[in-house]
Amino acid sequence: MVTETSIIPAITFLLPVAAGIPVLFWKRIGRGWQQGLPVLSAVVVTILGAWMVSKVVRGAVLTTWDNELRVDALSALMVTVIGVVALMASVYSVRYLSLDGLVQRVGEASAARRMRIFYALLSWFFGTMLWGCVTNNVVMLYVSIEATTLTSGLLVAFYWDRRALEAGYKYLMLLTIGITFALFGCVLVYAAAASTKELSGAGALQISEVRTVVRFIPARTAALAVAFLVIGFGTKAGIAPFHPWLPDAHAEAPTPISVLLSGVMIKMALYAMARTVTIFYPSWPQVSTFLVALGVFTMAFGIIMALTQEDLKRLLAYSSVSQMGYVLAGVGLGTYLGCYGGLYHLVNHALFKSLLFLCVGAVIHATGTRRIGELGGLRHSMPITSGCFLLGALAISGFPPLNGFWSKLTIYLALAQAGLWWAATAAVGISILTTAVMVRAGFRVFWGEPHTAAVANADVKEVPAVMWAPMATLATLCLVLGIYPQALHGLLDRAAAVLATLGT
Repeated sequence: MVTETSIIPAITFLLPVAAGIPVLFWKRIGRGWQQGLPVLSAVVVTILGAWMVSKVVRGAVLTTWDNELRVDALSALMVTVIGVVALMASVYSVRYLSLDGLVQRVGEASAARRMRIFYALLSWFFGTMLWGCVTNNVVMLYVSIEATTLTSGLLVAFYWDRRALEAGYKYLMLLTIGITFALFGCVLVYAAAASTKELSGAGALQISEVRTVVRFIPARTAALAVAFLVIGFGTKAGIAPFHPWLPDAHAEAPTPISVLLSGVMIKMALYAMARTVTIFYPSWPQVSTFLVALGVFTMAFGIIMALTQEDLKRLLAYSSVSQMGYVLAGVGLGTYLGCYGGLYHLVNHALFKSLLFLCVGAVIHATGTRRIGELGGLRHSMPITSGCFLLGALAISGFPPLNGFWSKLTIYLALAQAGLWWAATAAVGISILTTAVMVRAGFRVFWGEPHTAAVANADVKEVPAVMWAPMATLATLCLVLGIYPQALHGLLDRAAAVLATLGT
């Protein structure tokens, strides 16, 4: 491993933050620049992410500001995933959040100002997520995640109606309280590391350095720190039973924000949990069993709740809870194969869940409703959306030759290799139930008969190209990565090695 000093990690998160400043404060900026700056920053970050990937797969680690910012393979993986999903969401929002539609929702007097606020917050939400992925400071990790809560909370309540305000209030209240536990955990980790002879001062704040002295931390302190970190970061990641904010927030936020919340934000929180909790595995391997059990519970709870939903966005929200259980079960194992499978599923879920939310947003844009019971027969009028939704539904269910099949199979094998056959069996069964939930919803919306005269007689047509192009791009990635899964192997191999601390 070669350490290189580079300013790129700092540019990666500072660029979107800077892009949001003129959007919000320069009142004379045109609407094209308001929409274009977030898209441009997402393009640049995706390119920088690809460049960082090319460096880390060759064994490099990029550092900035005396190791306060640090990019290894795991960080590069997260930056690239966030960049791709943010790019798709930003492009999609250009037409989804039209000024005319916004006037109908919030009134003509405030529509232009609200649009400026949306795109500024979108850029800052993007930037704060990236900050959390490149920081090497355990306390700044908490601060960055809290910053994502503030920016995204305002976006959840963006429409400012009763349901959006309720969802935003619940989101901010529950996440602020929950993430406070992560602060306690981070402070405990720092205090315990600083009390050792090997580390002191700034070194005790750096996650990469704390790993080297974790064996000296007293068992009770370690147990308390792990509990705080799991509760705090688990709340932000939507892990059951810390998930109550998630269905309302995903449902009431504008669809591009739902894409970012489900596609990358909850994964960024799980990344923070993995970064901090896995350092305790070598000395306290029993933590691994607890996290696997928590992951299986999350899988089951999420899909059972999704089965009862009539609201398409709430259905997808609960399925996100379930799928995060797969990621947690894989990463929670702490083995190389488990971490590989968990991170692989993290990437795949970012793609197919973003795709599914974009498809639902297209349905809402075309029909004005998201209730399954009010929809039906849309395959004729929305062929691209229906095809993309079907592909996303099969990918999330783990059907070959789509990408979800390979990551789920890897997690099954990792659980079996660890002797946790009960967990592997449960994961397979829940995947079958996921198929039933997603295919049933897709059939009723796109292939079933229209349930209301309004939808049957409406002039429903396919969404504009600027909306279906991101959907088609994500659908293509799901297919390509399913047919050629080796494309991600080099990066996943090194990223899994960063977390794997228990055997092979």
